Amino acid sequence: MAAGAKAVVVSDLINFFVDNPGLLAQKALEHLGIAALAIAISVAIALPAGILLGHLHRGSLLAINISNVLRALPSLALIAISLAFFGLSMINIQIALIALALPPILTNAYTAVDSVEPDAVEAARGMGMSERQVLTVVELPLSWPLIFAGIRTGSVYVIATVPLAGIAGGGGYGDIILNQPTYKLVGVIAATIMTVILAFAVDYLLGLVQRAVTPRGLVVPRDLHTIVPPTESDVPGERAVSLN
Repeated sequence: MAAGAKAVVVSDLINFFVDNPGLLAQKALEHLGIAALAIAISVAIALPAGILLGHLHRGSLLAINISNVLRALPSLALIAISLAFFGLSMINIQIALIALALPPILTNAYTAVDSVEPDAVEAARGMGMSERQVLTVVELPLSWPLIFAGIRTGSVYVIATVPLAGIAGGGGYGDIILNQPTYKLVGVIAATIMTVILAFAVDYLLGLVQRAVTPRGLVVPRDLHTIVPPTESDVPGERAVSLN
C-alpha cells in the first residue's frame, strides 16, 4: 500500500509538470521579478556602504551590528510590523526580502575591502594613485570574489523566501504554495521544487559571474584543485604543487 501510494504521488507530480508548463513558467518569471527587485535594492544600499566603510577601515561595529539585527528578525515578524504602516501589500514583502539580502552583502563587502593586503594599498599610494584609484584599481579587483559571494548568498535567501509574496497576492510560486485548495498537494510540492531549482540556478549563474570577475592571480586552475586546494595561507599569484 505504501509503495503504491508513493507511486501515485510521483505520477501525479510528473503529470502536474507535464500539464502545466505555461503556469510554472509564468510563475517562475513572476518569482524572479520579485526577487530581482529586492536584490537590486539590497545591492544598491549595502554594496556602496560596505565598500566605503571597508576602504576607510571604519564602522566595523556598525556594519556587523546592522547585519546581526537584520539576521535576527524573522521575515514574518517584519511583515507583521510593517502591516501598521503599509497594510498587507508587496511593500511588506519587499521589506522582508531586502532585510534578508542586506546582511551578507554588507558584511562581505566590508570584509572584502577591509582585508585587502595593506602593502598593496600602500604601494599604490606610493605610486601616486588617488584614493579613488586605489579603490577602483587595487582594492575592488581583489575584493570581487568575496563581494560576489555575499551577493550569491543574499540572492539564494531571497529566492527561497519569495513564496511569502503569496500572502499579498504578489505572484510567483507562493500563489501556488499557499493555494492548496486550487492546486492540490501535488501543486504545492511542484511549486516548492521549482523554487529550489530557481535558487540553485541563480546561485550557479552568479558563481560563473564571480569566477569571471575574479583576477586570474586569485583563481586556482581547475586541474590543480585536486592537487593543491586553496587555503587561507595561499598568496595570490603564488601556488605550490605537491608531488609527494
